[in-house]
Amino acid sequence: MEIVRLRALRGPNLWSRKTAMHATVQCLPEETQVQRLPGFLTRLRSLFPAIGVLSTEDGQPASLAHVLQFAALTLQTEAGSAVNFARTLATREAGLYQVIVEYTEEAVGREAMQAAEQLILAALHPADAPAFDSAAVIARLRARDERERLGPSTGSIVQAAVARGIPYRRLTRGSLVQFGWGSRQRRIQAAEIDATSTVAESIAQDKELSKKLLLAAGVPVPLGRPVHSVDDAWQAALEIGLPVVTKPQDGNQGKGVTVNIQTREALEHAYRSAAEYGSTVLLEKYLPGQDYRLLVVGHRLAAAARREPPQVIGDGQHSVRELVEQVNQDPRRSDGHATSLTRIRLDDIALAQMALQGLTPDAIPADQQKVVLRHNANLSTGGSATDVTDEVHPAVAASAVAAAQMVGLDICGVDVVCDSVQRPLEEQSGGVVEVNAAPGLRMHLSPSYGQPRPIGKYVIDTLYDKGQDGRIPVVAVTGTNGKTTTSRLIAHLLTAHGLRTGMTNTDGIYINGRQIDSGDCSGPKSARSVLFHPEVDAAVFEAARGGILREGLGFDLCQVAVVTNIGEGDHLGLNHIHTVEELAQVKGVIVRNVAPKGYAVLNAADPLVASMANTTLGRVIYFAHDKNHPVMAAHRSRGLRSVYVEGDAIVASEGSWRETIPLRSIPITQQGRIGFQVENVMAAVAAAWGLGLPSETIRRGLASFVNDADNAPARFNSFSIHGATVIADYGHNPDAMRALVQVVEATPAQRRLLVISAAGDRRDEDIRGQTHILRTAFDEAILYEDACQRGRADGETIALLREGLEAEDPQRPSRVQRIDSVFGELAAIDLAISRLQAGDFCLVLVDQVELALAHLARLAQQGQ
Repeated sequence: MEIVRLRALRGPNLWSRKTAMHATVQCLPEETQVQRLPGFLTRLRSLFPAIGVLSTEDGQPASLAHVLQFAALTLQTEAGSAVNFARTLATREAGLYQVIVEYTEEAVGREAMQAAEQLILAALHPADAPAFDSAAVIARLRARDERERLGPSTGSIVQAAVARGIPYRRLTRGSLVQFGWGSRQRRIQAAEIDATSTVAESIAQDKELSKKLLLAAGVPVPLGRPVHSVDDAWQAALEIGLPVVTKPQDGNQGKGVTVNIQTREALEHAYRSAAEYGSTVLLEKYLPGQDYRLLVVGHRLAAAARREPPQVIGDGQHSVRELVEQVNQDPRRSDGHATSLTRIRLDDIALAQMALQGLTPDAIPADQQKVVLRHNANLSTGGSATDVTDEVHPAVAASAVAAAQMVGLDICGVDVVCDSVQRPLEEQSGGVVEVNAAPGLRMHLSPSYGQPRPIGKYVIDTLYDKGQDGRIPVVAVTGTNGKTTTSRLIAHLLTAHGLRTGMTNTDGIYINGRQIDSGDCSGPKSARSVLFHPEVDAAVFEAARGGILREGLGFDLCQVAVVTNIGEGDHLGLNHIHTVEELAQVKGVIVRNVAPKGYAVLNAADPLVASMANTTLGRVIYFAHDKNHPVMAAHRSRGLRSVYVEGDAIVASEGSWRETIPLRSIPITQQGRIGFQVENVMAAVAAAWGLGLPSETIRRGLASFVNDADNAPARFNSFSIHGATVIADYGHNPDAMRALVQVVEATPAQRRLLVISAAGDRRDEDIRGQTHILRTAFDEAILYEDACQRGRADGETIALLREGLEAEDPQRPSRVQRIDSVFGELAAIDLAISRLQAGDFCLVLVDQVELALAHLARLAQQGQ
């Protein structure tokens, strides 16, 4: 068995709405039925007992590809990942399978697939393959998952966003996260939001400046000042009065903080500890009492916790070291910030604190003796927390909010020392000892004791008002033909409505009419680029089959999904998609991911498209030329939204309501003469209607959309050269050829010339089929090869095109009298132009769009 290819599906895909690893797996003939592999299953279960029963969905014998599926999924679940979806599909090629396994963290999913392959090899070849230690593998996956996944603070905010339907995306492997799309996006970095200024961060970092500002705001703070040497610190301590506290002036997370200092010797040690974390040491009066963290989010006190320093309780039998080890066994404790508590460390600070209590790590405390290992109570140093939110006196809460606002922090951890938060600070000589930017949320999300608080929700409520979900209107467009033109039309209508519109298609990425990337940009990566852009109010994405199969969609839901047609399909035989039914399943991914209040815009005249109505979460708008088509008629009879042609106008109807747009007012249709453009317009009108655009905006937008090489490149662009009409189009499949033939045959001309090539990655019958269809409409044909060969030998594509022109078919007799072939697209165009006379018609099916259109534009200008 071999994993031929492994890739990540990072969005909704053909198989699931979940993120998943997709492996193409090649198995030898004997590996397609694992029961026939002597001793394999026994060895497999001895190496990895948790794998369980190997059963297939269709009841067929399990292959090694199925074993890979079960092993990769089970390894992740054993490592603590919340995954449950996996599937294995046989392809038409003998022994070749597609294996899809859900992941929550891509790096973990990828490593699990690789580990599953190693497990299989170890069970297959026990003498040759490296030994497989399932416990070590699971431990490694668990560790990677902890490194990769969001920490509890950021994770809680993301979970709250998901609960409100707000989309999110991690921008880095750290805690930088974007919520929402385009102009409605917001960003956080851990527990800090994008509205927080660096000035506020700097103030919070400077403990002395923070104290001055809080004092000015009437918030009680301890006396103190910066000190620059041990002697200076001792002098300040005598001035203020012992005991005192030392801390780095610009520190965080309790690093270098020492409290309740009562001797010069202790002060010297504390000063050196603080100096390790900052150039300036701050000395303050020690406030006796409890250590509290008050969390302010926005303009409210969101939570409060009483913090206890790291400590152990003696039992008269175990040493301090052993007691610490016992406490650290708590699964809530880890070495970092990924879990709700942090492991206690027996470092120099802990040793010094034990010495003050007359203890060493190997000493055995008496039963119920409390051994404090630090005076500061930060969770990051092993402390614990008890929720006291409901006990906080309004005056204490007001002081905390005032402290956060004075510093300028939207999310602020206010450290308070007092006897009790149930009384005002002034009554008990309490005070605010610190304010913290980007505070840890663990103690409030999962306190050691007491009620957890929904801090993530409070943060999201600060970022987005009630009812907002951070989404911009998103339209996804797919189909066999008409995708790009329809996408451009919809984007044009959105722009006409005054929205800054982002668009992706096979020509590039466009932001508010400006092209920022070129080439085929119809995949998920391009869609994500648009959704990242802060100046986008609405987005239109062409969703090609390749991107959907390769990586899934670049978004979770769309407001409108448009499927123009399936017809005879295109690109069949690639990526294990061999039939139009299979192609429809791929194209239907966007329909299956329409928002519940959104719309699927479907071609009622195409059975495969029309049937997608049964798969969408949203509502359906059908479009078709014929309002009496059975699907359309049934839909209209129920008073549902429909778009169709009636007489010389496009009609949108819902119940008794009707809106009419004359075809003569829509230039792209040439007064309705170009049938496929009429279909594109109907799809665009339906999409705009689904988005809620006003009728007048739709009319104005359609009237101003010009089908030229700039606005819709290679989409039936017309040039006048030597008095002849030259049309440039990107049609490249049988359905496109039929649509073009209808227009060509309806266009008067003295003589008709065809310039054509074909992409080499099409099936032979598809290449022949193109010219077989076109041959009834043209007098001459010029065949060319250029960049479109795609692996075929020189002359092979031209030979297939010629066969389509010359094949015997009494039902479709050829009109072509002359066939020429050349190498090079521009050479073919030049040959055709040299033969044109006034009144002739020439169709150029372009391959290199920009190059060919620029060449034709130059020829047209020269011929004027």
